[in-house]
Amino acid sequence: MTETVLLIDDDPGFRDAYRELLALEGYAVAEAGAAPKALSELRRTSARLVVLDLMLPPTGRAEEGAALADKLLAERPAAKVIVVSGAGETPLALRLVERGAYDFLAKPVDPDVLLSVVARAAARLALEDRVAELERSLAAREGDASAMLGQSPAFLEARTLCERAAPTDVPVLITGDSGTGKEVFARYLHARSRRKDKAFIAVNCGALAPTLLESTLFGHRKGAFTSAIKDAPGLFVEADGGTLFLDEIGDMEPALQVKLLRVLETGEILPVGAARPLTVDVRVVSATHRALESMVADRTFRDDLYWRVRGIEIALPRLADRVGDLPLLAQHFLNLSRALVPRSPATAISPGAMRRLEACEWPGNLRELRHEMQRALVMAGGRGEILEEDLSPARRGSGPAAPAGDEPAEGATLEEKIAALERREIAAALRATQGNRSQAAARLGLSRQGLLNKMDRHGLK
Repeated sequence: MTETVLLIDDDPGFRDAYRELLALEGYAVAEAGAAPKALSELRRTSARLVVLDLMLPPTGRAEEGAALADKLLAERPAAKVIVVSGAGETPLALRLVERGAYDFLAKPVDPDVLLSVVARAAARLALEDRVAELERSLAAREGDASAMLGQSPAFLEARTLCERAAPTDVPVLITGDSGTGKEVFARYLHARSRRKDKAFIAVNCGALAPTLLESTLFGHRKGAFTSAIKDAPGLFVEADGGTLFLDEIGDMEPALQVKLLRVLETGEILPVGAARPLTVDVRVVSATHRALESMVADRTFRDDLYWRVRGIEIALPRLADRVGDLPLLAQHFLNLSRALVPRSPATAISPGAMRRLEACEWPGNLRELRHEMQRALVMAGGRGEILEEDLSPARRGSGPAAPAGDEPAEGATLEEKIAALERREIAAALRATQGNRSQAAARLGLSRQGLLNKMDRHGLK
């Protein structure tokens, strides 16, 4: 990509010389002689390289350029601003570097030095772009792999429904406990839709104040409120043609629910402070860990919006309900964790440690399991096997089930005899699997939660 260099200097002669010099090196060049034009050109060209002379109108003092540098960096934090200053402005130039400027050059500027500094800044931008691209790619690959691994019936049902919903434009509601992979499922759905080459944008509806969430979603016009110093398009516009993921939609305030409903019904958004609506083409995928049906009954969530966002509902199972998936997921997260621990060897999970992991409830689901595997790898200290002692105290405290109880007393009722038989069979399955509740449930033809309920009923631990 050809980088654009924005030259800001009130002397046309210097701008002409710099422009010719930079153009010969293959850069696109924009220029400005004062702050207002500089900000306008920054927005017009999306320049990420700036050469800024501090001595600018109207006063001709270095403070004018310093104030402009702060504005440029506030508007485009990733930009590389190279400050040009006279000998007397060196302390100010150094303070600007501390505040985010890339480098500074003292007048008179040697052309070779200028080209060298600009080339170094351009190389830095290219490196940052590559790192960001790799991070996005890694996050997407890891996310898909993490959330899409598994063979349990409840999980396979959710994944199959996701794959069937993907080619359509029907709104999707993803439900499930925190940590079950709702956003990753949303990205998986987007990647298999006709919108895959357009933007996927995610926002957490519970993380922003209602007024801020409104302008974040729908945009605003300059002057619409005190801090609205310029127009902002909003996420619906940025996601036009693509997918907007509304995480924790159950946290959205009722007043904002009305505006979201209108967008879903008409495809029109009204930015804050705007007189006319805009039309957008966005597929909305929502997620929540809340019971929206109960919220509808309590009138804290609109029923008409509920039926709009719930075109297709994909319910994600808890990790505790994914019988047999935990060993695969634990090893997968352990493999991913090696990237965070330099020189760590290929590591396996010992049978004892795996039994401890399978005996846990995992209220934090996939997220909690991933963190547990990261910690275990660190605690293993380069050993090629995760042992029970490497697990966190909460995991080490999970033990095998207790043995079966006594036979029913003579003269017991049929119901008591059936209960005793059930207790013996559960205890035997637990002993045969060394306390592994997932495997014991599979032996007995139960779900893991069903087994846990029966263990609780019979006083088995």
